[in-house]
Amino acid sequence: MPITATPYDVLIIGSGAAGLTLALQLPSTTRIAVLSKGPLIEGSSLYAQGGISAVLDENDSIDAHVEDTLVAGAGLSNPEIARFVAEQAPECIRWLLAGNMPFSTEQKHDGSETLHLTREGGHSHRRIAHAADATGHALETTLEQLVRARQNITLLEDHIAVDLITTSKLGQTDNRCVGAYIFSPNSETVDAIPARFVVLATGGASKVYLYTSNPDSATGDGIAMAWRAGCRVGNMEFNQFHPTCLYHPRAKSFLVSEAVRGEGGHLLLPSGERFMPRFDERAELAPRDIVARAIDHEMKRLGADCVYLDISHKPADFVKAHFPTIYSRCLEYGYDMTRQPIPVVPAAHYTCGGVVTDRHGRTDIDCLYAVGEVAYTGLHGANRLASNSLLECLVFGTSAALDISHRLVQTPLPPKLPQWDESRVTDSDEQVVVSHNWDELRRFMWDYVGIVRTDKRLQRARRRVELLQSEIQEYYGNFRIDGDLIELRNLATVAELIIRSAQSRPESRGLHYTLNYPEADPALAGVPTILDPKTFCR
Repeated sequence: MPITATPYDVLIIGSGAAGLTLALQLPSTTRIAVLSKGPLIEGSSLYAQGGISAVLDENDSIDAHVEDTLVAGAGLSNPEIARFVAEQAPECIRWLLAGNMPFSTEQKHDGSETLHLTREGGHSHRRIAHAADATGHALETTLEQLVRARQNITLLEDHIAVDLITTSKLGQTDNRCVGAYIFSPNSETVDAIPARFVVLATGGASKVYLYTSNPDSATGDGIAMAWRAGCRVGNMEFNQFHPTCLYHPRAKSFLVSEAVRGEGGHLLLPSGERFMPRFDERAELAPRDIVARAIDHEMKRLGADCVYLDISHKPADFVKAHFPTIYSRCLEYGYDMTRQPIPVVPAAHYTCGGVVTDRHGRTDIDCLYAVGEVAYTGLHGANRLASNSLLECLVFGTSAALDISHRLVQTPLPPKLPQWDESRVTDSDEQVVVSHNWDELRRFMWDYVGIVRTDKRLQRARRRVELLQSEIQEYYGNFRIDGDLIELRNLATVAELIIRSAQSRPESRGLHYTLNYPEADPALAGVPTILDPKTFCR
């Protein structure tokens, strides 16, 4: 749909589970715009395989869910937030069921149907509600159908947010977010969209790494825009590497769900030997950071290109029924997981840090919210518990919607916004600069700021990112923007935040592991890494 200059009540930047949940939870009288980089449901939420964690079994408890979250968070999760999320989880599942979410079910002894719950690494109980092995796809398509049926929601597909507009940038003394500049690749124009409230639901930043399970859109846009606007960010050093992505030259970003290990899959060396019991008593059910680091260690020790994941000891019908998507995709690449182990490697998967928010999704700037993977809420701490991510989207999408709903009446319309100024730029004749810098950035982040870090590697990465930042800023100031330049600029900002955060934590904790400080420092337990643009200097 075309962009209009008429102010919206709420502009939601991002159309994953968090953004669409928020849009649906707002009153039907609210004038809403949902912006998506590509097709509405194309994003990280779509590819989530595992499920949504919630206490739904009488043998489970909220306390157990909270405890599992805190243990996985390695001393940095906020207990109050962990409890808030766990308590809201069952109602989120009921809300989805009311919206006809096609969860997997099983028959009880009395013949009635109940949700099938699976177990994943780090969980003490079966509490993962899922839709076979494609929960994200089922969730996104369910939410899409509900959103497209709402007359008050304008969908702006194939648009990219460039920057947030705040009243301080307009010369006013008070500071609130009043809209955003939006680039349309089709028309190659930038428009100002005014709104009473702006919500960042842009997802994470795993595309900052060379190998990732995420789609191409995961370029940290919301984190970078919020940082430039003046918001603090937290815990950016904690980037989760999923232990098992399919290793094949044509299998770009294909994730092999943690549920495969949850249902009895074994990790094997090329020799066929299991190795996880040597690293953790929970073996394959240990949290992801431990499993990813163990795989990385064994690959480097042996000089191996990959390790193997084997669930072929389970009945073939069981594997096909529980993992139909993974089974079919592996067959496409010549692997029959019912009969043989499949090759896997770790890949960047989830950004545990992000824009600092409270439990309502409020950021440091009035009328600007952040929900989902873009936000740092305190839930994940130093590591994310499996299947708490889609849950976080649902809980905070709902919480932010309720908060915005209460504030709509007293929040004034935004002022008239200045249009985008291109009077001093020209068309680029050096597009190779963008593609070269994009590749260089992702490679040195993988080499120097990956699963295992050192002081020297971080120093090298910092020197390189600062040089790239200056080159990108010069390019940005002289040439007309396009989608690649917008994303490169954001990735470079996020890369610097990750590096600086990692340098600020002289210990190993959760997803941040450094050979210079291999042990956790008890003095840093409960102390998040917070970077503030007001005090940030190079």
